[in-house]
Amino acid sequence: MRTPLQTALTRIDELGRLSDSPDYLVRTFLSPANLAAARLISEWMSELGMEVSHSADGTVRGILAGENPTAAPLLIGSHLDTVIDAGKYDGALGIIAALAALEKISLPFPVHVLAFSDEEGTRFQTTYLGSRSLIGPLDAETLASKDADGITIATAMIEDGWHTGAAPIRYSAGECRGYIELHIEQGRVLETAGEPACVVSSIAGQSRLSITLTGRADHAGTTPMALRRDALTGAAECILAAETLAQSQPPLVITVGKISVHPGASNSIPQGATFTLDLRHPQDAERGSALAALHEIFSRIAEKRALHLAWLPIQENSATPCDPALTEKLLHSLTAITGSQRLLASGAGHDGVVLSKICPIAMLFIRCRDGLSHHPDEFANAEDIEIGIKILTHFLRS
Repeated sequence: MRTPLQTALTRIDELGRLSDSPDYLVRTFLSPANLAAARLISEWMSELGMEVSHSADGTVRGILAGENPTAAPLLIGSHLDTVIDAGKYDGALGIIAALAALEKISLPFPVHVLAFSDEEGTRFQTTYLGSRSLIGPLDAETLASKDADGITIATAMIEDGWHTGAAPIRYSAGECRGYIELHIEQGRVLETAGEPACVVSSIAGQSRLSITLTGRADHAGTTPMALRRDALTGAAECILAAETLAQSQPPLVITVGKISVHPGASNSIPQGATFTLDLRHPQDAERGSALAALHEIFSRIAEKRALHLAWLPIQENSATPCDPALTEKLLHSLTAITGSQRLLASGAGHDGVVLSKICPIAMLFIRCRDGLSHHPDEFANAEDIEIGIKILTHFLRS
């Protein structure tokens, strides 16, 4: 008979094989692989005797009623989507570890395991679609967001949604006793410290923007350098300026992860350049100051180069502190299993940002090799995963 750890390791590999590309791992919102993963997780939940349901957006819920089904439930889980060319632990481990912790346990209250359909925002550049749908319908502006093919979220929900047997999964403020998530650290602190796990103190605030610079398309061979209004070189200067700003103000981090150019021909001067901007800081005031400084810098660059600047905020998430009581309880379980008492702020965003609007949240980080994440070599070893499962089990029983 397999142990919960052996089952968990097998499931990590199984989910890791579900991809929309034959060359690398990618599962985006309502893609075929995303829905296949949701169905597979549903099967695993059913094997545990859970009452399983799903919403049209592909989020899955499994309910263990516990000894008192009318008591306030504890929510636990993570996301099943990935970035492009992803590793197989980010998100998936949190769902699988939750199921492993519940495999041989009886509790006096209900536990709801959640597998969110979208946290990364890869397809539509708007994050937390799965967890946001749990606290209310998506707003019109979000539903109008388009992917690279011009398909809106609203259209994708109609054409690609998992409608058979679907029903909204919703929670109201005060309805739940809390939300817990296990996740790989996505950094090097635990590995450097030689510790397998820690508890999260807070989640950094995040701003996502779409920046467009517009100039004029001209012939690459006949237009003198001094007369050019090159949107791409303007974008390059902006991107380097953003890097310089972040390097001068740690722990501020700024990332440009995507850029597109129009008309995109080797013999044409670029008329338009659009790039994403991801800015994060654990203090909201500092994040706001950095955004204002960046807007001023970009405006000066655009004016100098005779370009038009379009500054479009896509998403704003305030810094999110974890709940003191739940965090203390999770720290107690961490110490009981590992002897450690480490608290660490998260620079990455998590579904707890959304769930914190309706209930207390707490998070557990597991060490990952080289701190590597959003990369095919992302890895957490079996010993650390087992420790994570034991911490969750201790927490649930305490």
